[in-house]
Amino acid sequence: MVIKEAEQPRWLVPEALAVVEATMEDGTGISIRRHGNPDGTRIVLSHANGLASDAYYPFWSLLEDRFDLMVYDFRNHGWNSTGSLDAHSIPTFVSDNERVAETIEANFGAKPRVGVFHSLSGQTAAFEATQIQGAYSALVLFDPFFCPPGCDPQHKDRLERTMDGMVETARRRRTTYESTTAYADRMSRSPAFERLRPGVTNLIAEATLRRAAEEPAFELRCPPEYEAKIYEQGRTYASSVEIGALSCPVKVIGSDPVEPHSFLPTVAMDEIIALNYDFIPETTHFLQLEEPEECVAAMIDFIAKVLPNAQL
Repeated sequence: MVIKEAEQPRWLVPEALAVVEATMEDGTGISIRRHGNPDGTRIVLSHANGLASDAYYPFWSLLEDRFDLMVYDFRNHGWNSTGSLDAHSIPTFVSDNERVAETIEANFGAKPRVGVFHSLSGQTAAFEATQIQGAYSALVLFDPFFCPPGCDPQHKDRLERTMDGMVETARRRRTTYESTTAYADRMSRSPAFERLRPGVTNLIAEATLRRAAEEPAFELRCPPEYEAKIYEQGRTYASSVEIGALSCPVKVIGSDPVEPHSFLPTVAMDEIIALNYDFIPETTHFLQLEEPEECVAAMIDFIAKVLPNAQL
């Protein structure tokens, strides 16, 4: 039986300890929020295409007591205003991530950073880690969309078909909704979200919608054409990640391999080892919002091994 969204518990994202704005090369502003324990090991966290980092609160709430959390949204997502579609691209995201890291260090001091990213933001982080030295001390990538040269051909084919399907889905998506509750109820009826923790669809709706100029409507913070553009680019960049060139230790935590959108490991044994691949059974692409405790446990085990001086 589906629990009506109005009957589900409500997740409330706490007020940030501090908020700063990073200025991108083209003048675009990206909001960075500090949560958690300032004395802890620093984690920099972001989201999947079309979503927002506040929607992941059921996951990162489990980290607040021991980690120095830096939470931000990609341009044209979440807290950030909607800017140019021309500048909305994976190469721009890579450049933006550099500016975000620099701004965090300038405002909150220098210490090792662990990047925690999901889906296409994981793809972006992996691509960045093959181009730039020292952006992160370690990366934890949840179900990233990439297929390295040693990738199983069946996985590559499935990934490309998945990307094509997401492009079409994004293009068909409505831009405005009558309320956040209506959007959450719509999500709750989709099989893709049936394993989410109670109340998470409402949290996603609140994080990804804003009031439209013509009230009482709500509009997507990341417009459908912006979301579709990134999925279109994702196919090309999925095969651009050179595992041997990664500049830091990487842990890939995938969803259940039998699920249709899951990340599957490369067939090259040295790349499997380099990616430190693991998966969470009985989860989908939204594993952090389905089994957050298991995701956190796998992540912390990795951080303890690669950063032995980390405060866990």
